[in-house]
Amino acid sequence: MKIVFLDAKSIGEDIDLSGFERLGEVVQYGYTAEGQVLERAFDADILIVNKVNINEKTIGGASRLKMVCVTATGTNNLDKEYLERQGIVWHNVAGYSTDSVAQHTFAMLFYLMENLRYYDDYVKNGNYVHDVIFTHFEKRFHELSGKTWGIVGLGNIGKKVAQIAGAFGCEVIYYSTSGKNHSSLCQEVDFGTLLERSDVLSVHAPLNERTEGLMDAKAFQRMKGSAVFLNLGRGQIVVEEDLADALRQGEIAAAGLDVLCKEPMSADSPLRRIEDSGRLLITPHIGWASVEARARLMETILGYCSSLK
Repeated sequence: MKIVFLDAKSIGEDIDLSGFERLGEVVQYGYTAEGQVLERAFDADILIVNKVNINEKTIGGASRLKMVCVTATGTNNLDKEYLERQGIVWHNVAGYSTDSVAQHTFAMLFYLMENLRYYDDYVKNGNYVHDVIFTHFEKRFHELSGKTWGIVGLGNIGKKVAQIAGAFGCEVIYYSTSGKNHSSLCQEVDFGTLLERSDVLSVHAPLNERTEGLMDAKAFQRMKGSAVFLNLGRGQIVVEEDLADALRQGEIAAAGLDVLCKEPMSADSPLRRIEDSGRLLITPHIGWASVEARARLMETILGYCSSLK
């Protein structure tokens, strides 16, 4: 059996993949452009991919292919109808990064909410050395307890965030984009109510026809001027030009993004014009990528591959 990793760099070099070698020949490519897929997949039995598009154009000549494994939860890169017609099994992995993304959600919030960039710079620039009293709190911050935390998308990650926010003393409300996810953990509200009441609003929803462009100018205008917005779902849920305008005009206080409309970031992204790290924090899609989450991910993928043996 031949197993081909098409974008192994997205997994990281610190994760043990030796278990795959017990199943057969393993070939790893760090990155694969669309025009390289067919050549590299031609004689593969299993393809392991993250963002590589898998469709008739890219794998049409891969006659030995029996399985495609996506090292992610989202499967927008798969033409599932084509795979099913060809009798090719596909798998994704759900739930592996719940704890990791929830943790990153709060890391981003506290960085923004407590003005940590300002205070770190204040100390490291030498200003604290010259203080005459023991404390300096020029940039005000507030307690999370007693605030309203709004969640868009109450799947596994949304529920974990709700649980943690509740432990901090928040009132948690949520909007289900599918209308299918319900929970007694917190109060379900309509989208308008969510926008108007939330002191913190975090997005943990998938990208689909109901969520694309959901957070646009009208949405930001309905939010509190003191609100912090966090997107750890998918970049296209946010209209980035509208978010940039909302930050510049003070319609919201701050935003933290781990996902963007284009990844890697576009050179002409409107968000690059927001240079104040106290207003906008962007991380390069790392919320899912704790060591433990990536290890769980590949253990599950290995199990899928072993089932084909």
